[in-house]
Amino acid sequence: MPISGKEMKKIYEKHGWRELRQKGSHVIMGKGEDRETIPLHKELKKGLESYLLKRIGEKK
Repeated sequence: MPISGKEMKKIYEKHGWRELRQKGSHVIMGKGEDRETIPLHKELKKGLESYLLKRIGEKK
């Protein structure tokens, strides 16, 4: 079952990332020099979801 952008943001925050800024429905998260854009949509597409989870080392 796909997860939402808000849920993905919470997962990133749990791994030490913080919100840097938001423009519209996209939030920019940062940790050190790393940056990632998370769309705050109801459901993330499967490919984007797996990419974002791999980026922080979390498995679904």
